[in-house]
Formats: sequence, structure tokens, C-alpha cells
Amino acid sequence: MKDALTPRETVEQLDRFIVGQDKAKRAVAIAIRNRVRRQNIPEELRDEVIPKNILMIGPTGVGKTEIARRLSALVKAPFLKVEASKFTEVGYVGRDVESIVRDLVDIGYRMVEREAFAEVEDEARKRAETRLLDALAPTSSEQTGRPSWLGDLFNDTEDAPPEPERQEAQYELERKQRDQAQRVREFTRQRLAAGELEDQAIEFEVEQSQMQNLQIFSAAGMEEMGFDMQDMLGSLFPRQTSTKRTTVAEARPVLIQQEAEKLIDTQAIAREAVRRVENDGIVFLDELDKIAGRESGHGPDVSREGVQRDILPIVEGCTVMTKYGPVSTDHVLFIAAGAFHTTKPSELIPELQGRLPIRVELDSLTQDDFERILQEPENSLVRQYTALLETEGVEIEFTDDAIAEIAKLSQHVNEQTENIGARRLYTLVERLLEELSFVAPEISGQHITIDAEYVASQLADLVGDSDISRYML
Repeated sequence: MKDALTPRETVEQLDRFIVGQDKAKRAVAIAIRNRVRRQNIPEELRDEVIPKNILMIGPTGVGKTEIARRLSALVKAPFLKVEASKFTEVGYVGRDVESIVRDLVDIGYRMVEREAFAEVEDEARKRAETRLLDALAPTSSEQTGRPSWLGDLFNDTEDAPPEPERQEAQYELERKQRDQAQRVREFTRQRLAAGELEDQAIEFEVEQSQMQNLQIFSAAGMEEMGFDMQDMLGSLFPRQTSTKRTTVAEARPVLIQQEAEKLIDTQAIAREAVRRVENDGIVFLDELDKIAGRESGHGPDVSREGVQRDILPIVEGCTVMTKYGPVSTDHVLFIAAGAFHTTKPSELIPELQGRLPIRVELDSLTQDDFERILQEPENSLVRQYTALLETEGVEIEFTDDAIAEIAKLSQHVNEQTENIGARRLYTLVERLLEELSFVAPEISGQHITIDAEYVASQLADLVGDSDISRYML
């Protein structure tokens, strides 16, 4: 527990990227800390402690998804965002809910695989360099048997020396050839290390993947299963290779990838991926309000309650078969979210409500929040666009009154049209800097100050016409 973040530290880390929404941040921070606590309690009690799933209630664009995404990145947990409205009751057209678990395990596998590649990267790079060197300067001569000049000189002549002397002469020649090959190889190694051979053309063998994909029917419906033909059938179907001709620079990453795959244990990666998903996985279930409500008996709403009942076992805890083996969802953390404008959380089926015991309401964003969002986060829009234009040699500076004007206009447009929260800032700032972004290569070296007057001149007409605003923004 000493290395794990405390709830207060988790909130502080989230504050670096997300403005406000303190109640939601505290809720997820406690949920993550409880996971750490669970790992340190007696084993007989460990399985009894289930995660306290969270329901976030608030309009779009206020930070629900961002909180969950940043949280998973912070604790390095497998994370999957899905929309509840994409799923459908068994028997209707749409995705089955067990695909949530299969997708989450795929993400977990790729996460562990990247870590495994990072651990063997140095060794894989060394092996790849050796293969490049073998292609550029082979270690042994292609010549086999006795050199032709020896035959011309001694064969079938009366003064031919005895056989032992002929062999000695041949061995001496081969030794000189090996020495020369080693000198050439060492010289090539130095040039390769210095980056002088990056454009040199080489040929190398590439293994063709034996992975085949099959679609099989299971109790959960159609599931994609992968298997390695080489593992199943051994040498009955030898691995196929093809010769590829390319440059050293293009061949290097391919060879590093090939050598890394030889060094890692895919079965160990699969086991660790399943373990990590079962203990640390996070599923963000968005648009839960879209499946709330009772069955109407006709139309697209007929399966709403059915979808809830299909989702329920996953949230409650069940075992799902995946291509990496069975995966239990007993301790996966589910963070559900929805605007709940036209429906209420109480319209969810009681069993699903009971599995979302922690409820937090996120606040709608104000003009002051917009100003903070534009400036405070480490990945703020102002910093992003400043960095983008700096690559063209154009330096832009936002004044305080410009920030205030952008925030004011964002608030105004949200009130006049659809309220999409902080996403409105992206639209306005992109439109504000459209002209600068277009001419930036032509005005390299200039310093541009963006003040309230500039903002008004670029956005006033757009925001002033409500019909245009509704269409464009």
C-alpha cells in the first residue's frame, strides 16, 4: 500500500487535467483505494469484498468520461469505454453484452504485451542489429570446397605436392578468407552503428503469420477465436517465410518486432492479462440513461429492459469465456454514466440500481469553469494550439480578456442551442484560429496577440445568428 496513491493524491492527479467535479473525483479515488485495501486483507475475506460501482449523473461535456479515462491511466488499469445504447437484448440485432468482457481482455493483453516488449526491447534490438549485420556482411565465405586455382595449379601434374600439403594450402586460404570476412564485418558493424548504412538495400526473411481467425457459435453468440496453426499442428504445416527487400532503416523495426516476439512468453502474457482484468479492470458504461425506462411493447424501446437484464450479470459478477480463457467480472469496477434528462435512475430495474450503489451528480459548467478549462489543465486548449502553431514558427499569446470572451461566448451558445458542455470550447477555438492555422506557414516568425477584440471579430457573426450557430456549432 505504500506505493499506491492515497485518495487525496489521486484527486490531486486528476486535478491536473480536469476542472471541478470534486464529488466525482472523490468517489472514484475511494473506489480505487478500496481495491488496494482489498489486496491486503485476509484471503478468506478478500473474495467477499466486491467493488462499489459508481453511477455518474450529469449533462454531456462536464468530464464524466475524462475522469474515468484519466483514472485508469493513472493506476495503469485495463480500461474500456462502451455505450449502453450499442447493445441489445439477446434475440435482437446488435452486440451482445459479453463482448464487453472480451474487448476488455483484449485491451489487457495488449497492455501486458507492450510491457513485455519493453522488457526485452534491448535484447531484441541487439538481435535485430546482428541480423542486419548478417545481411550486410555474412560471417563466412559463400565459396565451398577447394579453390579452383588450387586444382589448376596442382591437379594432374607430376609436380603436385602430396595431399597433406594441398589440404594445408586450402586451410590457409580459408583462414585468410575468414579473417578478411571478419575485418569486413567489423568495419560494417561500425558503419551500421554510426548510421551510415540506413539507406542500404538488404534482403531478409519475414515469417508469415499462421494466426487464423474463426467465427464460432457459443452460448454468448458469435465470438471471434484465434488459434495458432503452428502450435496445434506442429511441423505438419511448417512456418512459411518470404523474402523482403527494403532499406536498413525500414527493416530494423520489423526485425526488432520479430525478435521481441521470439523472446516473450505469450501464455504468460495471457495469464497476466486475465489476472489484471479480473482485479484491476475498469469499464465505463456510458449512455445508461438511453436504456432506462420500462418496456413500451413496440418500436426500438422494446428491448430496453432486456438490455438492462443482460448487462446485470456482467455487473453483478459472472464468468465469460474468452480466447484467453475464462474471465470473472466479480471484481471489475463499473462506472456508469448518463445525462438522465428525460429519464431517471429510479427507472432502471431495481437489480441494476442495487449494483450501482455510489451515485454522484456532476455540476453543469459555468463561464468561470470555461475560463479555468481553457488555461489550468496541463493539456489545456490554449497550450495545445500554442504548441501546434509554434511548430510553424508562429508565436501566439492569449490575453486574459480573450479567454474571458471565449468562455462567455461558449456559455452563450450552449444556452441558445444544445448544451454540450466543454466540447463547445473545441468548436469555438478551432473556428477562432482557423485563419491563423491556414496562413501559419506563410507568416513564420511573427508574434500574434489574441485579445477580446480579435475573438469578437472572428466569432461575432457566427454566434450572433442563432440559426447559423445551431447548424455550425
